[in-house]
Amino acid sequence: MNFELDLKHELHLELSDEQKEQFLTYFDFLIEYNKITNLTRITEKMDVYYKHFFDSLSLVNVLNFNDIETICDMGAGAGFPSIPLKIIFPHLKVTIVDSLNKRITFLKLLIEKLHLDHIECYHARIEDFAVHHQSAYDVVTARALGHLSLILEMGIPMVKKLGYFIAPKGQQSDVEINEATQTMKQLGASLIMNKTFDLPHNYGQRANILFQKIKHVPGYPRTYTQMTNKPL
Repeated sequence: MNFELDLKHELHLELSDEQKEQFLTYFDFLIEYNKITNLTRITEKMDVYYKHFFDSLSLVNVLNFNDIETICDMGAGAGFPSIPLKIIFPHLKVTIVDSLNKRITFLKLLIEKLHLDHIECYHARIEDFAVHHQSAYDVVTARALGHLSLILEMGIPMVKKLGYFIAPKGQQSDVEINEATQTMKQLGASLIMNKTFDLPHNYGQRANILFQKIKHVPGYPRTYTQMTNKPL
């Protein structure tokens, strides 16, 4: 397995020596910190590189991040997908929101180790954060955070008009899209594409679902209880 070669062939991304070192530092610090704070169940080096790093960078298959300035990562956990994207696209201004302070603590230390700038980390419930950051970002994304209907309601309100929401998913993405048809209409969003693909070396099937915000609809997101008890 050759991570750099797979990035070049599959995603048309080439790593500089500095970026290679940043990914290695990311891996080493993630595994070290994971011993004291549970951040990921994926700990083997190649598993991390493909299931976390490559998977995060696969968002370039649905959007040109050279044209993006601001991105909000909802529930980033250990920094996926926003930190790998920031390594490759250093011009990005990144906002990370997570409800667990232990993850925010890790991310702030990681950002220092990687010498990254223009990243803000917020310890907050996403639905509360979203109420105060309406139409604020070019791109909003959420990886492994919940059902598509739920993350759309939390994320779409934060997207600028004609901006994008990206939902990285595993298998059954078509099912979630069908179940969220009414949700996207209610929120003023339109489905652009559902890009399904296989990670290299049989690491699994993935999908990146791209939405565009056509108009802003006030009044969302609702409270978490309302969203879960009565999905749009």
